Amino acid sequence: MVAKPPELIHLENLLQFTARHAASHTLATMHYKDESMPLHAMRFGSESADVPVLFFIGGVHGVERIGSQVVLAFLDNFIQRQQWDETVYNLLQRLRIWFVPVVNPFGMKYHWRSNANRVDLMRNAPITANGRVTPFVGGHRISRLLPWHRGHPQHMEQESEALTQLVIGEAQHAPMTLLLDVHSGFGSRDRLWFPLASSRQPIEHLPEVYSLYQLLQRNYPHNDYIFEPQSQHYLTHGDLWDYAYLTVQSRGYSLLPLTLEMGSWRWVKKNPLQISRLGVFNPVKPHRVQRVLRRHLMLMEFLIRASASWKNWVPDAGSRVQKRREALNLWYRNHG
Repeated sequence: MVAKPPELIHLENLLQFTARHAASHTLATMHYKDESMPLHAMRFGSESADVPVLFFIGGVHGVERIGSQVVLAFLDNFIQRQQWDETVYNLLQRLRIWFVPVVNPFGMKYHWRSNANRVDLMRNAPITANGRVTPFVGGHRISRLLPWHRGHPQHMEQESEALTQLVIGEAQHAPMTLLLDVHSGFGSRDRLWFPLASSRQPIEHLPEVYSLYQLLQRNYPHNDYIFEPQSQHYLTHGDLWDYAYLTVQSRGYSLLPLTLEMGSWRWVKKNPLQISRLGVFNPVKPHRVQRVLRRHLMLMEFLIRASASWKNWVPDAGSRVQKRREALNLWYRNHG
């Protein structure tokens, strides 16, 4: 029997180490042939229903291992700081943070984009795109032998269902919920994508997204992220965060999900010899891996503070119209 993927082993070691400081949850247990794999989540901070919530998520696509590694590196750093840093302790009195670093353990184990049922988890939600999607890449139900399969039309995969229900359940009670889902593989720049992926229509919470963007730019003016709606590049069926966002929004609450799409083409450009099933999505050289693990610490720290201090940047009723106008001018002027 093949061993568990190293990312899952790393996570389970952290779960044991932090048993007294964090709550661990097994959201689901997946089965494939004679094997079982857990979907673990770790929760820190306040248990109060009226605090903001933040999610860090990785490993939705099994071939994008660097996404899990980025979340695990930050989790490891966060756990160490919790032992001595009073600012972390103070933040956790008014905030709840969830880490779900290895969403697709079977995909990671076997180097598949999909899960064990050959379903692309990011094409698996009950959402149909409002517009033309790129053939195959945008999601399909032709054959599970082909990448980007959407899965069964009547039910979601265990991983997708468990993850989205956790996010929706938390967000529909919190005053504000932020989420960062870490991926790799698109372009040569690091991008922060926000919904929708299924439509080019601006979302209801565009003023809030724009205010978060402004906050990032003002406090970290030299950051290298391209902050934009995912729909500027392509539309997809079944996006998990479209589904979660629209469900939460319909119930009158706020969820701002961001997808960090790390630009893996830059790694290939610097080292063409790394082209392989995994090398296209992950840096291979050890020094580049370390550089990527360090690169996004600032962003994740920023999101913790933005979540805890949401009242200080979320626009009030009087400024939402102006914020929306500015956001439309920035992101949707040429995408009508």
